[in-house]
Amino acid sequence: MLDSLDSAATSTMNFSEGSVQSKKDLPNKSLLMAVCAACIGGTFQYGYNISVINAPTMYVHDFLNQTWRERYQADISEDVLTLLWSTIVSVFTIGGFIGTTIGGTLSVKLGRKGTLLTNNIFALMAALLMGLSYPTGLFELLIIGRLLTGINAGIGICVQPLYLGEIAPTALRGAMGMGTSVFITGGILTGQVIGLKELLGREEYWPILLSTTCIPAFLQLLILPWFPESPRYLLIDKGDDEGCKKALKQLHSADCDGEWDDIEKEKNNLAGFQAKKPWELFTDRSVRWQLLTIMLLNIAQQLNGINAIYFYANYLFKRSGIPNDKIPYVTVGTGACECITALTCGMLIECLGRKALITGGYMLMSICCIFFTLTLTFQDASPVFPYLSMACVFAFILSFGLGPGGVTNILTTELFTQTSRPAAYMIAGSVNWLSFFFIGLTFPFIVIGLQQYCFLVFLAICSLVATYIFLVVPETKNKTFLEIQNDFQSSNNRKACSADGAGTTLLSTSI
Repeated sequence: MLDSLDSAATSTMNFSEGSVQSKKDLPNKSLLMAVCAACIGGTFQYGYNISVINAPTMYVHDFLNQTWRERYQADISEDVLTLLWSTIVSVFTIGGFIGTTIGGTLSVKLGRKGTLLTNNIFALMAALLMGLSYPTGLFELLIIGRLLTGINAGIGICVQPLYLGEIAPTALRGAMGMGTSVFITGGILTGQVIGLKELLGREEYWPILLSTTCIPAFLQLLILPWFPESPRYLLIDKGDDEGCKKALKQLHSADCDGEWDDIEKEKNNLAGFQAKKPWELFTDRSVRWQLLTIMLLNIAQQLNGINAIYFYANYLFKRSGIPNDKIPYVTVGTGACECITALTCGMLIECLGRKALITGGYMLMSICCIFFTLTLTFQDASPVFPYLSMACVFAFILSFGLGPGGVTNILTTELFTQTSRPAAYMIAGSVNWLSFFFIGLTFPFIVIGLQQYCFLVFLAICSLVATYIFLVVPETKNKTFLEIQNDFQSSNNRKACSADGAGTTLLSTSI
């Protein structure tokens, strides 16, 4: 009888402990809302402005023709039209690069939250200029507007992951950090949906379509002020103890003390250090492997073939017998596929870890590159091959979303401490945008030169990156920023010792 009572009491205690633990593992509602408020005006804008420009392509071409004719009483040449359209599209990447280079500095001066709120000025100005381009007959306003949306996206993709990584508790940092990827893909999907003819995809609506970039900006300006600044920024950068404690109570109702201790340890470890400039990171030997890692990952994120997949998608959809007027709906399917994968990655990242997901993602992408090359090569051999190629498209997008698409930004947050992190984001973002610009400039020539065999280049890139991550990058799951830094330093010390040992052995042998 007593034994049964004891076992019942034990099971009750275990149940209560499990429920407490599960509550700790779940994010606070305030934390979730803060993540959404930061993302809606941050990386959502990046994804939205990448995809929304595709729907009105023909209508903007007509507008450029009409404006040129009214100004110069002559039709625009095909070369000048292509140049103007390419400028409107690609100036977004130049704006992104500018935004990234100033984003880290602004995040130190104005704070993470302050920078995100200030960043909306660029989105609102861009929406106004692009909306006025058609009524005024000034296509130059489109170019300036796209430049401003790029600056907005560049600052957002630099500062928003910084904010998410610093407000999230250690146990949920990966899941909360996936908000970056989820909202990028959500922005791409939203841009594809709103660009359908049933909504704003008609000719008379294209200026309104491009102006809708103001809506996420207004939403962020309404919601984000209700949430606190990054607790780490408040304590480490500003020395505001009370502000940090208040922010932790609002964001982490369960384990404020543990997070406070973690931030205080990092503050003590960084005592006397100022926020570093990007060029200072290049001369700091203690972070050279971290810096090399984030640079390689950000280059690979653009050069891994995902742009090639989207380039070939429409061709494959046509070959599979899908009518031209239905292709936009299938394209929405690819956007939905990427969005669902990002959500799945968010649920898996705290279980499987960062290293497993990103290594596995690149390995799967390598396999897809092989199959994609084969199915494109034998496209005319059988009517089955176009459908196999379509399956490869979706498989590649799924693989990208599961690993590289989501984990890259999280690792940029986790591999650096507070004083190095803004500069690291400036470097990572600059490399990412330059790679984006490079692939946009060179990809058409790669396709013309190599045709379907261009995927063998992407196969090599994906395979090499997967190997590098497996050999060099440690797992960061459930580790504090200081623990991750120590992992890299101990790894560097082991390499240095092994190198010294090898030199000593060689010397003794020669003697």
